[in-house]
Amino acid sequence: MLRIGYGEDAHALAAGVPLIIGGVRVDSPVGSSAHSDGDVLLHALADALLSAFALGDIGVLFPPGQPETAGLDSRVIVQEVLGLLSRHGPFRLVNVAAVVTLDAPKLGAYRERLQDSVRELLELGSGSVGVTFKTSEGLAPGHVQARVTVLLEAGIGRAGTGR
Repeated sequence: MLRIGYGEDAHALAAGVPLIIGGVRVDSPVGSSAHSDGDVLLHALADALLSAFALGDIGVLFPPGQPETAGLDSRVIVQEVLGLLSRHGPFRLVNVAAVVTLDAPKLGAYRERLQDSVRELLELGSGSVGVTFKTSEGLAPGHVQARVTVLLEAGIGRAGTGR
């Protein structure tokens, strides 16, 4: 059985905090203003995975404002989501398609590192994670956004992401 999941996330940008996208620190004078590390790509990925199995969103698993999640590495969020999904039966993650919207800095030079970071986190093979970049054309200055779609095969393979 095929399942498609979709997730999105957005954060305001602020000076003095790091900009982390897909587990990669991006050289920028501004970063995501968030309770966790503010990684919009991994937050959207976690929500996409959860939506594929109708399991809510990351706010249910990691309620905002909790002291124990302050500054939380978003890779931990994705790992927790993968663990939750594996308890619902075997699945194989086929591919991830993501779009990150940010006016500045330009992210093209980071594409391969971002894709590799997400691919390694999910234990996927080469060519299974695509990340594209857009600007808001001035419609959302001071924000970073991500949208992610995942394709999974449920009920086959080992429980987990699989290759």
